[in-house]
Amino acid sequence: MPLLQFDTTLSLSDAEKTTFAERVTDLYTAEMSTTAGHVAVTIRERDGAALHLGRAVEGPLLFLDAEIRRGRSFERKRSFALATMAYAGDTFDVPDENMKVVFTEHPGEAMMGVDRVGGEWNGDGELSG
Repeated sequence: MPLLQFDTTLSLSDAEKTTFAERVTDLYTAEMSTTAGHVAVTIRERDGAALHLGRAVEGPLLFLDAEIRRGRSFERKRSFALATMAYAGDTFDVPDENMKVVFTEHPGEAMMGVDRVGGEWNGDGELSG
């Protein structure tokens, strides 16, 4: 039950936000070997003074805080991060230097909705528990 939270200085239309969220969800499900029904995406537009990255160059900033279930390999996380940043860079002209991804991992039981509590990742695309 990941929560993918984007903070950005981009100014996106409602249609662009929807397309962005759908594309990121597709990337997540492909790279993390899971289904889309439980992927949550937030997109928060910020004023330029509200975000800072020491290495940033001229252009928009985009940061992803990916709250995910523990157990995914470094390779899966890196692949998702790179695919997401490539998409943002290509689609919205965000310079590579202006993007950052941070993963926070949680036990499955810490990720829940009203109708379910997450299980543990067992590494083959299936959940236990």
